[in-house]
Amino acid sequence: MSERILKYWPEDYHEILDFVELAGAEDEQLQELENAIDQQFNDQFIMLSSESATKRRERILKIQVDPSTETLDFRKKRIINRQSTKPPFTERYLQQRIDYLFGDGRGQIGVDVQNFILRLYASILDASIFKEAEKTIERIKPANMVYLASPWGHETIEIVDRVVVSQRRYHKVSEFRVGMKPMKYQSEVTI
Repeated sequence: MSERILKYWPEDYHEILDFVELAGAEDEQLQELENAIDQQFNDQFIMLSSESATKRRERILKIQVDPSTETLDFRKKRIINRQSTKPPFTERYLQQRIDYLFGDGRGQIGVDVQNFILRLYASILDASIFKEAEKTIERIKPANMVYLASPWGHETIEIVDRVVVSQRRYHKVSEFRVGMKPMKYQSEVTI
């Protein structure tokens, strides 16, 4: 038995089955209303917002979404990144943005002032994060600088030596009748 609304009613109603059921139905509606109010409050904050609120913000910012590869958490981070890129920009600020996207120490900005080149040295673990970093840099960098990406990754390659000795006999096509004998004899020995 629900006590949320029933406790405000007179004691005589507590024992009438119709009023008890009515109170239960109203309690469910009040709980749904409370949940909707909480969600509306949470939607005011990007990291707490629901998927529908995230979609609304992406429409406002004209962000193309690929739901098959992008998680809701990444999409929220991208919205924060897009909204927090306001001028003036410094190299330190750009490095903070790269650290925010890739994680601390996983991306490095290099500026060659003499040649007007801005480089991003970053490991490529997720293509969507790298694309977002590229868009961020294009918005932030001065028009007279050239952006060059220098992706890198830590990968290991295992090389295995193997020698295969095989004997093959070849014949002229005119020596064989189709279907009578196999055309190629082969035996392999791994050393």
